[in-house]
Amino acid sequence: MTLLRFVAILIVWFVTPIGAVNAAELRGTGDLGVIIERADGSVCIIATTRHEKLSCVGGFGDLSHASAVFSRDERYAYIFGRDGGLTKLDLLERKIAKRILQAGNSIGGAISDDGTLVAVSNYKPGGIKVFDSESLDLVADIPAIYGSDGARSKTVGLVDAPGRRFVFTLYDAGEIWMADFSKSGNPVISKLGKTGSQPYDALITGDGRHYIAGLFGEDGLAHVDLWNAKPHTERILENYGKGEQKLPVYKMPHLEGWALAGGQFILPGVGHHELLAVDAKTFKQTGSVKVHGQPVFAVSRPDGRQVWVNFAHPLNDTIQVVDIPTLKIIHEFKPGPAALHMEFAPRGHEVWLSVRDSNEVQIYDTRTFEKRATISIRKPSGIFFSARAHRLGL
Repeated sequence: MTLLRFVAILIVWFVTPIGAVNAAELRGTGDLGVIIERADGSVCIIATTRHEKLSCVGGFGDLSHASAVFSRDERYAYIFGRDGGLTKLDLLERKIAKRILQAGNSIGGAISDDGTLVAVSNYKPGGIKVFDSESLDLVADIPAIYGSDGARSKTVGLVDAPGRRFVFTLYDAGEIWMADFSKSGNPVISKLGKTGSQPYDALITGDGRHYIAGLFGEDGLAHVDLWNAKPHTERILENYGKGEQKLPVYKMPHLEGWALAGGQFILPGVGHHELLAVDAKTFKQTGSVKVHGQPVFAVSRPDGRQVWVNFAHPLNDTIQVVDIPTLKIIHEFKPGPAALHMEFAPRGHEVWLSVRDSNEVQIYDTRTFEKRATISIRKPSGIFFSARAHRLGL
């Protein structure tokens, strides 16, 4: 071997990092997201800028009502399945990092503001469980026990709040609880008061201040101001819809698909073909929008100028777009049967829409309303972008 060749080999040896990856495989996690393949128990990893499906990973169990949150570094998605499964998905290696069955029936979850805790909301057994986000080891088991006979309530509306806290609602008990993990040792559990009949879902504002639970058993909403020195539950919009004939409710609307836009909350009216406009400071109703059917998700474009709305069966083939300054419907289209979920790009230039019965996800320009792309996905439902890692309540 010549001296020159030997020197060249040494240069390559020292310059090339150990375990170096082909440049073509390098990818920023901020461009990634996941789409739930509801029927197959699988999750598809997507690259959002190029509208590209990278891989679909199986083995997630029952995803008939699935949701996801993301680690702070955006590398991992935590998938909450209906069968009680909690699955940690590695978005870069495109494989399951760990999976546990933590309950018999669960309904979503949340990740703490510091990214260290993952909480799961359970129907059976009723309560929440909290896990270490790295190992998925159990940190706390909080049973939702209420009444004199020790019954356990289904838990819903679980969200993360500032200061390593989780807020959630007891469906059967009609109560709101808060679990505070800010100090070492066991969490501090606070019972914040009664909500009314059958609280079915909830939201928290992006500043972490207002927690609002919708009521399925009666008209009205329950509200907690988390900035209060002693947070407690208050009723708002107590008599909206009273005296009107309600329609059969085909699907519970989701307050998690709420909108805060232009200083107003835009909320779905239970059992009505309308959206409610509520002043974000006074919590007084300021107006309403008559819409195509019973709204399920009312989702704000990130700039707050528009709210996009989808609907329950049998009118679930339609999307309407509401202009917030005028509270008028400015666009309507029919992407196909079972148009279920919408996810906006972080700055709102486009929206991704799952159309379950057409086995596809459609992508639209939010200003021109033109379709930009279509991706083939088997029975898609929830769409979640990794940018959610940096937003409260998502």
